[in-house]
Amino acid sequence: MIRSSRLPLAGWLFALLLTLPFAFPQTAFATRLRDNDKAPVAATRKKAVVLRGRASWYGIQHQGLRTSSGERFDRNKYTAAHKTLPFNTRLRVTNPQNGKSVVVRVTDRGPFRHQRILDLAEIAARPLGIVQQGAVSVIAEIVPETTPLGPTDAPDDLAEMLNDTIDPEMSEVATTKTAVPATLPASTPAFVVQTGTFSSALNAQNQLTKIRAINSQLPVSMTPESIDGKPLNRVVVGQFASWKAADTVRRQLQQRGIAGLVRQIQVPVKPTAPLLAAGH
Repeated sequence: MIRSSRLPLAGWLFALLLTLPFAFPQTAFATRLRDNDKAPVAATRKKAVVLRGRASWYGIQHQGLRTSSGERFDRNKYTAAHKTLPFNTRLRVTNPQNGKSVVVRVTDRGPFRHQRILDLAEIAARPLGIVQQGAVSVIAEIVPETTPLGPTDAPDDLAEMLNDTIDPEMSEVATTKTAVPATLPASTPAFVVQTGTFSSALNAQNQLTKIRAINSQLPVSMTPESIDGKPLNRVVVGQFASWKAADTVRRQLQQRGIAGLVRQIQVPVKPTAPLLAAGH
């Protein structure tokens, strides 16, 4: 009797052990899995796509000039300049003070002063209040290349992004995968001082002569161009290796009555000639 009574009890205990994993709710375990999946994604997002800093703008004085990507600048298009992000990168830029956001496309290099992280074309800068104030603090995030350009809604996690301490110039941002033109030749940045754009070649030549009279050592040139079928002549001083060097010349010319602005250009890198072996 004792032996026969123990067998059902053992079988009952074994069955109970088999059912224990299914007797408790699965939500806590599943939530932990989902949280673990999300954590690395959120961390990567912050490190890779969030920029925070001051943004400025540029407008009619640059209209029609070639940007570092080779495109013509148009102040009425939603474009921007950044020091390192690949061309065609799209950014959602938000002014936390007024809650306005715009999506822009990187087509140029800059800005190169005042610790600013972005230069926005005029049409993109206006809703953010940048045109009125000159420069404002913004939050920017990289968005998919299919994101429509122009005004958009502010990000839902704006408060979290404001508390982000990521350095906006960190290398992870510069290496984000975006579309980059494959046909651009190897080039290096240089800086010039543009002192005027004239419809009259004679007026451009007079400007060039004035600059040479001020300092005959300055490399100055007159470049004919055509914008929308209208012939123009640009008077440019330089090239300089740094923005600071170009700005020093700009200030010197300004003191003598010639206004100008510093521009970055891309100079093609000349291939190094192959070394010849001795005796050839």
